[in-house]
Amino acid sequence: MKVTMADVAKKAGVSKSTVSQFINNRFEFMAEATKVKIEESIEELGYIPNNMARSLKKKESNTIGIIVANILHTFSNEIIRAIEDVCEEQGVHVFVCNADDDPKKERSYIKMLQAKQVDGLIIFPTVGNEDVYASLRKSNFPIVFLDRKTEGAYYPTIMLDNHKASEIAINQCVKAGKMKIAIVSTSIKRKVVPRIERIEGYKRRMKELNLAYEESWIVATERTKIVEDLDRLWLADERPNAFYAINDLALMELMKFIKKNSLTIPQDVAVIGLDDSPFLEVFTPPITVITQPTFQMGKEAAQLLLKIIQAKDIEDDYEVMRHIPRLLKRESV
Repeated sequence: MKVTMADVAKKAGVSKSTVSQFINNRFEFMAEATKVKIEESIEELGYIPNNMARSLKKKESNTIGIIVANILHTFSNEIIRAIEDVCEEQGVHVFVCNADDDPKKERSYIKMLQAKQVDGLIIFPTVGNEDVYASLRKSNFPIVFLDRKTEGAYYPTIMLDNHKASEIAINQCVKAGKMKIAIVSTSIKRKVVPRIERIEGYKRRMKELNLAYEESWIVATERTKIVEDLDRLWLADERPNAFYAINDLALMELMKFIKKNSLTIPQDVAVIGLDDSPFLEVFTPPITVITQPTFQMGKEAAQLLLKIIQAKDIEDDYEVMRHIPRLLKRESV
């Protein structure tokens, strides 16, 4: 049979209201011995509080949702960890969902998480759900956007200065004497903002430095086709002598291409990536990267969302908050 709060109260020899106070962390006037009795009774009986009923009564659930665009990225995992760390300190639980850059999937997760009475959401927004965001904003539902901005200014947004990241990457290649620089990205078909901005930054910096590049040197395709496109590029008369991979998945495919063609880094080609990963430091040679302050970004997003939830209001006047990337110099360029 289901264990109730009354069962816990009876076993501990206290009232139901005292057990309720314990469950809701209200210990101001509770003796230590009473706390121990209730805790032991809950453990012995296997009592599980009815969080849904509590959230309906309090009109808050102490839960938030995170909808990431692609959970395969190291960036996403580090952001999630930072958010969870902040929420754990505040006694807030977290649901994590992976949208796979699919607006339909994201829309479904938003509905599901709202049905679960989450207090707010942190979303890596996809392209195609502007109507959903507008509706949520109109209802004053707490949300913080991460990594990507939307067409409309619906919610506070935290992301990287992607143009600056590409500028740093190109500058480092030029400093190493590598002037023929290609860029490698996963697909921009779904108009993923960071990827588009990083390619824009690449083009801009190459133009500013009067560096020529072939259109074929801009490889932006599905992950499974990157090596194929790089093979075609390598057959051309004019080859690059440096590659800039704008995320960790693109970098992995680039490294497959380099291994396949027995190229030496940095003698044959220099390599620079965006986003660090543990294996890059132990690679031979260690790979130079542009890093994002992922833990800081995740922490800020969580703190901001919890602040909005507590205030029960979203300010209309805010800007997109851009974080500055930094170079982590190793031996590949």
